[in-house]
Amino acid sequence: MSMEFVCVSEAPPRKMFVEELKSVSMKMHTREQARDGEKQPKQPEERSVSKWDPTIDGYLKFLVDSMVVFDTLEKIIQHAFYPSYDEFRNTGLERCANLAKDLKWFKEEGHAIPEPSSPGLNYAKYLKELSESDEQAFICHFYNIYFAHSAGGRMIGKKVAEKLLNKKELEFYKWDGNLSQLLQNVRDKLNKVTEGWTEEEKNRCLAETEKTFKMSGEVLRLILSQS
Repeated sequence: MSMEFVCVSEAPPRKMFVEELKSVSMKMHTREQARDGEKQPKQPEERSVSKWDPTIDGYLKFLVDSMVVFDTLEKIIQHAFYPSYDEFRNTGLERCANLAKDLKWFKEEGHAIPEPSSPGLNYAKYLKELSESDEQAFICHFYNIYFAHSAGGRMIGKKVAEKLLNKKELEFYKWDGNLSQLLQNVRDKLNKVTEGWTEEEKNRCLAETEKTFKMSGEVLRLILSQS
C-alpha cells in the first residue's frame, strides 16, 4: 500500500510591520530623493536637496508650520485618545522644545517670525481629526513624520545651514542621546502596537502613506517659497 504525501507550501511570514511601512515610504520618494524611489518629481521639493535654492523667509515659514505639526502630534500622544498612543510618550524624538529654541534664536537675530500658514494648520487639523477617527492611519503619519525628519530632514537642515546660516546647526536637528537607539526603540514600540492589528488595519495604515507625503510635502515646499 503506497501513501502519497502532499506538501502544502505556507505563505511566507509577513515582515515586521515597520519594515513594511519603510518599504512603502521609500517607494513614495522620487528617484532623485532615494535609490528605491519610484515617483517622478513634479514639485520642487521632490527634487534632490542638492538642487534646492532655499530662502530665509521660506525656511522660517517651514519652521513655524513644522512647530504647529509637531506640537499637535505631541499633544495627541499625551492625551492618548487610543491606549496605543501611550507607547509613544517621551520617546526622545519630540521636536517642539528644540524648534522653540530655534525660533527664539532667529528672533534675536532680527528676523520677523511669521504666523503659521495653511500647510501647517491644515495638516495639524487633519492629524487631530484622524487621531480620533482612525488609529491605524494616524500611526502612519506618526511614523513618517518622525522618521523622515531623522533622515531626509537632517540632509535638508545641513543644506540650509550651509547656504543660509553659515553652517550653524539648529536645535531642530539635534537629539539628546543616541539617535539610532531612539529610533530603534520607537520601531520596537511600533511593532509591538501593530502585532494585534488585522490585515485590513495594517493595509489601511500602509495606504495612508501617500497622504502623509502629500501633506508633509506642502509644509516642506515652504522652504523654497520666495515671499
